[in-house]
Amino acid sequence: MNPPVISVRRVCDIISPMRRSSPKGIILLLLTALIWGISFVAQSVGSDVLEPFAYNGIRTFMGAVVLAVFILVTEYSKNRSFKKLVNRKLLLHGTILGLVFTFASNFQQFAFNDSSAGKIAFITALYMFFVPVIGIFLRRRIHPVTWICVFAAVIGLYLLSVKDGDFTNINKGDILALICAFFFAVHILLIDKFVAESDGVKLSCIQFAVAGVITLVLMFIFEHPTAHDVKLAAVPLLYSGIMSCGVAYTLQMVGQKYTNPVTASLLMCLESVFAVLSAALLIKEIPTLREGIGCVVIFAAIIVSQIVEFRFRNKSC
Repeated sequence: MNPPVISVRRVCDIISPMRRSSPKGIILLLLTALIWGISFVAQSVGSDVLEPFAYNGIRTFMGAVVLAVFILVTEYSKNRSFKKLVNRKLLLHGTILGLVFTFASNFQQFAFNDSSAGKIAFITALYMFFVPVIGIFLRRRIHPVTWICVFAAVIGLYLLSVKDGDFTNINKGDILALICAFFFAVHILLIDKFVAESDGVKLSCIQFAVAGVITLVLMFIFEHPTAHDVKLAAVPLLYSGIMSCGVAYTLQMVGQKYTNPVTASLLMCLESVFAVLSAALLIKEIPTLREGIGCVVIFAAIIVSQIVEFRFRNKSC
């Protein structure tokens, strides 16, 4: 998983009136969701070779390098100089986001030790419900239908994670993925606050750099990866670092320029679907019927809640 992408700004601040979605934007966002969905498989495969801090630290720092190169090339092509690349506010905001992203991404990576890629993808997607719940404490109004969707998502989570009605069988990895979803929700709310004042790509680059450095330090303290281990995990690392953190984020930024927020949100929801399909095709992780129903319930709840929330906020503009 990468930084959550929707709710970067409140809809009232983005659309007036709602812009139309172009085929270009839809294709770019579908490709983004596909890349991120496959990334769950890469993280799962990588976890078989590298310990969590090692894998997450290397791929996150790699993503920061990719974005840094993109930023430098873009800035030079526009201004023919590298002046004013960053400022204090940008560094502060990026550092705060990096700290929160460190918690979110590492909880997620540790979840792969005990759970499957598809399940983690759908549980992580529950951050979309944590956002409005946390928003209550920020005095944000929530549509009643959203609460129905939250309840439905809880039922889906029950079907996905609790076997035969025995709560003692709850998977440790599923719990970690749920904690990860909470931190990603906090991350979204912080982006909502910071992106109006700072460049989104630069923010992402700094947060990846901060999270990468912190996680690599934790790796050296708690883990003992070898060069051979890193070599064995080279393919998933390169995919997660370059494609997921670097390329996909850039595609998302461009794609959202040509897509209205409602459509963009729904397209991004497909990330979890692509994760399940990729896991089934690439590493033969086939969900049970009960887990499949749980995934469908969660996905339907997310789709309905996103449509309702966007319409509700648009009317209140």
